[in-house]
Formats: sequence, C-alpha cells, structure tokens
Amino acid sequence: MTVGTAMQPNSDQPSGAVAPAGSAAAIEVSHLRKAYGPTVAVDDVSLSVAEGEIFGVLGPNGAGKTTTAECVIGLRKPDAGSIRVLGLDPVTDREALHQVVGAQLQASALPAKLKVGEIIDLYRSFYRHPSDVEELVDALGLAGKRNAYFRSLSGGQKQRLSVVLSLVGRPRVAVLDEMTTGLDPQARRDAWQVIETVRDRGVTILLVTHFMEEAERLCDRVALIDRGRLVALDSPASLAAQARGGKQVRFTPSPTFDDRLLLELPEVTAVDHAGSHVVVTGTGELVNAVILTLAAAGVTALGVELDNSTLDDAFLKLTDHKTVVR
Repeated sequence: MTVGTAMQPNSDQPSGAVAPAGSAAAIEVSHLRKAYGPTVAVDDVSLSVAEGEIFGVLGPNGAGKTTTAECVIGLRKPDAGSIRVLGLDPVTDREALHQVVGAQLQASALPAKLKVGEIIDLYRSFYRHPSDVEELVDALGLAGKRNAYFRSLSGGQKQRLSVVLSLVGRPRVAVLDEMTTGLDPQARRDAWQVIETVRDRGVTILLVTHFMEEAERLCDRVALIDRGRLVALDSPASLAAQARGGKQVRFTPSPTFDDRLLLELPEVTAVDHAGSHVVVTGTGELVNAVILTLAAAGVTALGVELDNSTLDDAFLKLTDHKTVVR
C-alpha cells in the first residue's frame, strides 16, 4: 500500500476532467480528498471516466495514485468529496459494486499453500457470470502453473495471477494498479494485449501506472497527479504535444526560403533554425500545411522528422520533478 508524502497544492484543477462529450460516465470522482493524519495523499481531485475508456492515472511514487484507486473501489473512505462507479457509491453500495468491478491491487497477499488453480476457482465462485478462465490463464502465461503453489510463483507470475483474478468476474469496470510491475518486457506486452482485448468487450479500465510507455500504448486519456493534485488531464498525444508548446516538424530545405512563407500559415506559430535544419512549431494539420506550401513554392523538405515529444516530456514540464519513474 502506497500513500503520499507531505504534499501541498501545486496547480488549479485542470479543465477537461469530465468524460468526452456524448459518452456516459462509468466513474465520476468529484473533489476527492484523503489524508492520513497530517499527510494529505489526495487533495481536491476531480475526474470522469467514460464507459469503454482506458483511463490512465500517472505520477511518481507517493503522488496519491493508489489512494485514489482504493477510494474508487471502496477500500478507502474519502475524507471529502464524492465518488460514483456505474452510479454506485463505493462506501454504501459495496456488495453491488463488487459484482461489477474487478481490481488488481499494487500489494495483495494470497494463501501460500493454495494452488493457482484453486485460487482461480475460489475467485470464480464469487461471481454469478465469471469469465472464460482458460482464455485468461493462457493469455497471461499461467497455463502450466495451475498445480503450482502460490508460494512457488515468481514475482512476475504472482502479478499475472492478480490480473487474472481482477478479470475473472467479467467486470464492467476494472481497476488495475501497477499491473505490469515486475514483468519482463514480453510478459508486459502480453498483458497489454489482454487489456486491449478486455476493453474491446466494453470494459472500462482505470489503469494506475508510472510506466509512460504503457500509458501511451493503452490509454485514451491520462490524468497526471503530483503531490496529491491533478495537474493535467488529456490524451497522451495532446499532453506530449503540449510539452513543446504544440506540434513540431523538422527538415532541411532545398533550396532555402523566406521564413515568412510559413509564418503566414494559420497552422504555424514559430519558425526556428538549427544549423541547416528548419524547425516549425504549430497546431492542426501542421505537417501537410508546411510540406504543401513549400512544394508550391518550389522548395523540397528533406529528412522530415515529426515531433517526438512524449509523456516523459509532459511530466517534466507539468511538474517540478527532474526525473521520471519508468
């Protein structure tokens, strides 16, 4: 269980903390606050997750991510604010919530002397309409471990089992907290494919992670949380673009041209030079606008490179941290 360190608010609540227009909200969090004594883990966080969305909660260790997730599934009672999951209150409607929500926690313990197959069968018995267990077990590489005792599993295998158990009840909402921590690169990608398949079946997924590559691969939108506060909420691509103030294209022109040719375009906000290269920053259909305008003027753009800013860049820009946890 991870709780935040002493935290102070560092930004106003970002706009866009609601589900996309036209989408019903599966999870609604409004002005959530949770403290442990003098330590404020979550401070006035609001967000809305649309049905069928993979929504990421990102941030460094101690940012308040796990506390937020545990409040959503009813393991923690908020000090202030409100939460609704499929219209249910996690505190007062816990029994009903457990039938429609699956959770994989950052830290959990299972009986050491139970076999993997026994654990899975036990969890299946908790639900009226469980998932196809064989499919989940095969997809997560545990087919040969059904008769293995839990205590004999490696850390990565225990993590895979926890993901299976979170999905065995055929949930409408799945909350996954650091689901691929401890997995090797191939196992991590296998888990990503499972999550994408589950989402394709209509399951809403709240994914807590500090792996930026994971969020970029899986998430429709992400919330960046730092020191208990929500500092940004948008799609991974949009946050990455914001890290450099917009989209960016880099190329070598042949022949040279007057910068005003591009600065007059509505998509272009800046034209800079780096040696023989031209770097153009802007918005909208920037690449097409630049290349077509240059071509019409008889200029060829050689070695075109698109903006490669990432969520790492966005994190560094939007917080005071100098390093990103990977």
